[in-house]
Amino acid sequence: MTITHYHFQTASHIVSGAHSLDLLGEKLDGLGLSGLTSIFILTQPSIVSLGYADHIKSELTKKGITSEISTAIKPEPTEENIEEVFQTFLQGEHDAIIGIGGGSVLDAAKILAVLKTNDEPISALVGTNLVKRRGVPTILIPTTSGTGSEVTPNAIVTFPEKELKIGMVSPHLLPDLVILDPALTLNLPKAITAATGMDAFTHALESYISNKANPFSDMFALESMRLISGSIQEAYHHGENMKAREDMLVGAMYGGMALTSAGTAAVHAMAYPLGGKYKISHGVANSMLLPHVTAFNADHIIDRLEQVAGVIGIAKTDAKRPLAEQVVRQIEAWTADLHIPQQLKAFGVSKEDVPALAQAASEVRRLMDNNPKPMSISDIEQVYMKLLGA
Repeated sequence: MTITHYHFQTASHIVSGAHSLDLLGEKLDGLGLSGLTSIFILTQPSIVSLGYADHIKSELTKKGITSEISTAIKPEPTEENIEEVFQTFLQGEHDAIIGIGGGSVLDAAKILAVLKTNDEPISALVGTNLVKRRGVPTILIPTTSGTGSEVTPNAIVTFPEKELKIGMVSPHLLPDLVILDPALTLNLPKAITAATGMDAFTHALESYISNKANPFSDMFALESMRLISGSIQEAYHHGENMKAREDMLVGAMYGGMALTSAGTAAVHAMAYPLGGKYKISHGVANSMLLPHVTAFNADHIIDRLEQVAGVIGIAKTDAKRPLAEQVVRQIEAWTADLHIPQQLKAFGVSKEDVPALAQAASEVRRLMDNNPKPMSISDIEQVYMKLLGA
């Protein structure tokens, strides 16, 4: 008899709801973190200009906690960039970190937390289960509805010399507290709403069809796709809609929970070299690849895609067009409505670049081996070529 074990892990404590950021001080007390003396606030310039970082700083001051704000983390941060910010973190002698911003900020905050307690450089920690000790207390506050990084044991680092993004995966990266405040996403620009939202949907869909899909991941993946499919266009066209923003934020979190248990697959593997070499944002790269890779996988996941069709609102009414095909068409319709680029040429990619891209993607075995249908180098090249109009 074969026994299959399923595993699930996530953040220690999660609070959600409009204006839940105001509960920060209360939650620090409730989680036994009231003894903290100095907190490093890692964020991005737009969050500072909106006043959110200063609001956190004020709340910490009320608790007798000093703090320092840093906006030095760049989008898609490199090893060098994170190491530079780490020196500032060390100099301040901070005993905890708050990351408030998009996925790059959240990933970097998790990495900084474990760098403080592990005497190893980033290059020695990327990979799976290479972080030996838990980091300093970490609070994550996402301001985009995309990566789900706030609830995953993953963090992505860009290595320019390898023209790749590589994941650091460890349960020690999971934060102590997550605050999901949809009010913080009301000012999110349309382009970021679109790219991060489709990134979240990709996490859920890939987790649902992955080789490691299981009852835990299925539950979160299906609910993630239901929430995102029902709110992404409303959040894009009417960004002030708090309900749509909250559904997107929770949906993205569920997507993160799904991938934590099941992992993503070929879409993500193929997106990494696009981001590493051509600086295509992760959400845009995923959005471009998702319909094509899903179409490639379709004959291996018919039953799964029929379930996806049900949760995203596709009724079985067109007998001439299989539900699996309708799912692909729906993804294409979303990306068109959300004005997400669909041509690699716009980013400087040419046909001559495809073999190197395909080789790099094929080497991301952690993800390629999770794809439900094996992809040869030729298969990967054909998907990239479709995005070049060939």
